[in-house]
Amino acid sequence: MPTNHSQVLFLCTGNYYRSRFAEYLFNHHAPNHTQSWQAFSRGLAIELLDDDAGPLSPHTIHGLGLRDIPVDPVRAPIALTEQDLLAAKHIVALKQTEHRPLMHRRFPDWIERVEYWQVDDIEDAHPRDALPQIEAAVFELLRRLTKA
Repeated sequence: MPTNHSQVLFLCTGNYYRSRFAEYLFNHHAPNHTQSWQAFSRGLAIELLDDDAGPLSPHTIHGLGLRDIPVDPVRAPIALTEQDLLAAKHIVALKQTEHRPLMHRRFPDWIERVEYWQVDDIEDAHPRDALPQIEAAVFELLRRLTKA
């Protein structure tokens, strides 16, 4: 993933719903805030996804469509690697109580380098609530990165 941009890495469990929404949203709006940042996303436990889940959550597609954000190209979820962590200048996990334990088990040396948000997954929060929460957090992150 060679780039001349600083990289923001969004993490969630399956790299299917929340982190992908944050990635598309960030990359869509970043040029209006800062030319030097770009986002990518990964999953901490993509093996937990249903086999027939598809490449991207319909809730993510719908939420992006409501915001006129294109979703092409669509790729399959990708599992987090140490190389991804090394490539990122800023790392955000979408839910502290869910993702901090996964980071602790899989990448313990990185646990304190992650900014943890509080966005519930689909079984605990409807997308009409979760997606605007992600959107507000992404815009706040863009403001912080622009000032940095």
